[in-house]
Amino acid sequence: MEFDKLEERMNKTISVLEDNFSDIRAGRANPAILNKITVDYYGVPTPINQVAGISVPEARLIVIQPWDASVLKEIEKAILASDLGLNPNNDGKVIRLAFPELTEERRRDLVKDIKKIAEDAKVSIRAVRRDGIDEAKEMQKESLITEDDLKKAEEDIQKLTDKKIAEIDAKFEKKEQEIMSV
Repeated sequence: MEFDKLEERMNKTISVLEDNFSDIRAGRANPAILNKITVDYYGVPTPINQVAGISVPEARLIVIQPWDASVLKEIEKAILASDLGLNPNNDGKVIRLAFPELTEERRRDLVKDIKKIAEDAKVSIRAVRRDGIDEAKEMQKESLITEDDLKKAEEDIQKLTDKKIAEIDAKFEKKEQEIMSV
């Protein structure tokens, strides 16, 4: 029974959860929302942060300054084509992304979205738990471990699962506070 592998799989689930949470904009300018957007740079799809400097001079503003001015229009097109819902402001040298104030209704929708993401992560954690318990039962069936070892393994797996679910809940609550308090 390899608890390290189970814990590693659970940690990967939490890492994916954190990535998904970082993609959700909470009304504040967060350069992480640009991570999944790529631009066509000399025929190669390239992440924006590899062709431009990204800064956050104000709480509701991201400034993108390309190192090569010829890629400015491509960046603008990529942002418009993305589902960010932001209108880039191109002044010929830099692109400014202004984040509008979130309405109360939009905040509630975002909280519903992150709740679903958190629930999906919990389902993944429980699937890892099920796999671990099935593996332990199989080992007991093949007489590799005793029935007492099986019970101990099930308890340990459940403790690990409870810890990771609590971690997900804490991350959800933190993100919920971030969205509702902007």
